[in-house]
Amino acid sequence: MSYSFEYIDIILLAMIAGFIFLRLRGILGKKTGFEEGVSSDLANKSPEKKYTAKLDVENFDDNAKKEFLNGAKIAYENIITCFAQGKIKEIKSLLDKSVYQQFGEAIKDRSSKKISSETTFIGINSAEIKDHKKNKNMIEVTVEFVSEIISCMKDKDSKIISGDPEKIKKVHDIWKFSKDIKSPNPNWFLIDTQA
Repeated sequence: MSYSFEYIDIILLAMIAGFIFLRLRGILGKKTGFEEGVSSDLANKSPEKKYTAKLDVENFDDNAKKEFLNGAKIAYENIITCFAQGKIKEIKSLLDKSVYQQFGEAIKDRSSKKISSETTFIGINSAEIKDHKKNKNMIEVTVEFVSEIISCMKDKDSKIISGDPEKIKKVHDIWKFSKDIKSPNPNWFLIDTQA
């Protein structure tokens, strides 16, 4: 009888166990003694409520303007790209009903004429609040955007009918956003656009 295979099996199984141990240690880590103690009543604690001041024209300070502009820039890029792609449903939550209808009609018109839009959003050079005012329960903020976009329109034969797919153009837009100050909904709605 040969007992040498049993020793090889034991050595092989020990190597596999060692490998698994080292992998688990690498993934899970090891206790070094510098960990912060985790409280056992963590699940019982409710998160502290963050105080948010009531939004109004009077308290639309520099911090509120900065926070608003960050969101407005994101909304601007999303609206431009989704409109160009004809994906209006993805931006419905950012648009006022009348603007949503206008954009929808423009996309349908473009589609019926078999015109495709190719837009590459390069970036926003500047976004500046030009005006903010209260209109009944609504606060309205007008923003001037200066952005860089590559845009062209093509017909059904892929012939360029406007724009240039190789040229970056500077675009100046003035958009007006609105929010109901009494609504818990944090979203601002685009209510007007001017080029």
